[in-house]
Amino acid sequence: MSTLRVTAEPLTIHVHPNADALELAQVGLYRAVVAKGAFRSGDHAIYIPEQSVLPTELIEELGLTGRLAGSGKDRVKAVRLRGELSQGIVCRPKALDGVDLAAAHVAGEDFAELLGVVKWMPPVPVSMSGDVVSAADLLPWTDIENIARYPGIFEPGEPVSATEKVHGTCCMLTYLAEAGGASEHGKAGEFLVSSKGFGSKYLALVESDKNLYWRTVRAHRVPEAAAKIAEAYGARRVGIYGEVYGKGVQDLAYGANAQDTPGFAAFDVCVDIDGVVRWLGAPEWSQALKDTGLEIPQVPTLYEGPYDEALLLALASGKETVSGTGAHIREGIVVRSQREHANAVVGSRTIGKIVSAEYVTRSGGTEYE
Repeated sequence: MSTLRVTAEPLTIHVHPNADALELAQVGLYRAVVAKGAFRSGDHAIYIPEQSVLPTELIEELGLTGRLAGSGKDRVKAVRLRGELSQGIVCRPKALDGVDLAAAHVAGEDFAELLGVVKWMPPVPVSMSGDVVSAADLLPWTDIENIARYPGIFEPGEPVSATEKVHGTCCMLTYLAEAGGASEHGKAGEFLVSSKGFGSKYLALVESDKNLYWRTVRAHRVPEAAAKIAEAYGARRVGIYGEVYGKGVQDLAYGANAQDTPGFAAFDVCVDIDGVVRWLGAPEWSQALKDTGLEIPQVPTLYEGPYDEALLLALASGKETVSGTGAHIREGIVVRSQREHANAVVGSRTIGKIVSAEYVTRSGGTEYE
């Protein structure tokens, strides 16, 4: 999931082709349906993104009682209104009366706390959790921002790679090649396995035959791959990140059954060399896994070439290629620079995602991390 931020954004207003009383307000590459005449192009308004949970008072103020998603009818979800995709809410809450929204946009102010908006966190099934221990040496994964929200992440023509976004749960494995990686307690030869949620808190899952993540890394020989990469790079620590998928994990199973052998698709690798953590570039991490000779499954690469926004937006939709049968819709794509480097737009790596409209508007979907 992306980072939750509720911000002031400049709008571009478009005609709604199927409704005389509605218009489309564009924020970045997103569009949200709004009442006709409520805003003009160039205006600034508050943008509340998908996966936000709103307090009752704000829901009532915006006239959205009973119209949002979730059991509490309080969660923002992508919908189609009169045939047009609407992602997020564009509004001017009374709590911000008198606030210069144009200045707030320039300053990058986040109004989530002031408005009582929080990020939706779906409950994780017991089969995907387990006992945890503190793990300061863990190499955690980070949130990837949506290119539709931050269209300036990439420069036009910048060499990029686009991989298919697999709908599963993020599995992180850290190998400690040396004792005392980031703390005094790491043991040489130790493997730390975690989920994205636990990993963000530097918690590792206790090894168990019943745990989904441990079963997955064992089945696909991920610990062995991490040890081989550590040797090849002379690394103190190695992080391998992948998506665990299959029936029993999320609503898109890709032909795998997690109760038997969970599916796995690696999507990133980092190495800690002399205390400096380096993420391997798009072609490099894939080759590093291949060089282990262990046939570690990887997410499908769908495109390599110059950054082309229109091409990549189109590529995010269609049928998945993970199963080999195209049984499901495609969740989307992950785009990254072929040359790993920092990015001022998102304040982290030069990486972003595009999620398909078919995916965000499907019914009965699950979103466990």
